[in-house]
Amino acid sequence: MYKLVLCIFVAFFMSFILTPVMMKIALRVGAVDKPNERKVHKGTITRIGGVAIFGGFVLGALLMQELSFQAWGLLFSGTMIMILGLVDDIKGISPKVKLLGQVMAAVVLVYFGVEVKFITNPFTGGIISLGLFSIPVTVFWVTGMSNAVNLIDGLDGLAAGVSGIAAVTLAVVAWTQGQFETVYLALLLAAAALGFLKFNFHPAKLFMGDCGSLFLGFILGALAVMGLTKGATIISLFIPVIILGIPILDTFFAIIRRFTNNKPIFEADKGHLHHRLLEMGLSHKQTVLVIYAITFLLSSSAVLLTMLTTDQSVLILIGISIVILVGADRIGIITGKSIAGRVQGDKAKHYMRG
Repeated sequence: MYKLVLCIFVAFFMSFILTPVMMKIALRVGAVDKPNERKVHKGTITRIGGVAIFGGFVLGALLMQELSFQAWGLLFSGTMIMILGLVDDIKGISPKVKLLGQVMAAVVLVYFGVEVKFITNPFTGGIISLGLFSIPVTVFWVTGMSNAVNLIDGLDGLAAGVSGIAAVTLAVVAWTQGQFETVYLALLLAAAALGFLKFNFHPAKLFMGDCGSLFLGFILGALAVMGLTKGATIISLFIPVIILGIPILDTFFAIIRRFTNNKPIFEADKGHLHHRLLEMGLSHKQTVLVIYAITFLLSSSAVLLTMLTTDQSVLILIGISIVILVGADRIGIITGKSIAGRVQGDKAKHYMRG
């Protein structure tokens, strides 16, 4: 326990002291983020702060010393992802090259034994062996999570805070399943994210950049595979999805929104959850805190599900799904229609009927 506490402190402290260093380095290499019509910040701000998160996490993990083969694979593939994002932050790379790099890192992770070997059948409760499909399923999951966290990195402190909450929850659930190495690694990730958050919360002094958001998403996705896919119950299939609900659902709704509006799936827009909350009149800081609260509620629900019977868990899952769908539709995340636009449309319909 003493060593774990020491490693957590090191992860936090290293991230905390590296962040201002990365601010200076970012200015020298020209890694700056300039405002545009999609972004909510107004001035030029440095990025590549994610290197500090990476440094804190890796140093804390190395101090643990007794790492498994899978953990070494996590560190190696995570380093690949961080470097990929760093190159994109400084030089810029095409989406296809970035995706190829993510897939390569995920394949390396699978080589080290981190893969989803089976899933539970939600209808019968039986176990479905994925066989050869375990590789593409794992690659899809980890790559998807990496991009999902990258997509929510649109407000000061949002990605770091949401990832930190998710990491702590992953640690709690992994502890209930006896996956202690996953517990330690998840807590180190949360500590590193927290050390960076001091400089990234609104008003941010720097951004994490793709090297940070891609790394956080990749590690969270990998830890979910390492610690939460070992259960043979129906509900174990949904636990990681609930914990990582904000980035997953925001990405899922973005795909639906762009498809239904005949727009390219990879075309950026202002229909994400944080954009909608800002449109409703919330301040920058209020929007981030609201999303923190939603993440905390989803995470608490995930922990609760591990303590209930299967029937009780299914009922709660249905309830959560209904609330999410209704809420997402109300604020326009699914349709892409603004709150103001929907109100004007309703008034127009009322006028025509009258």
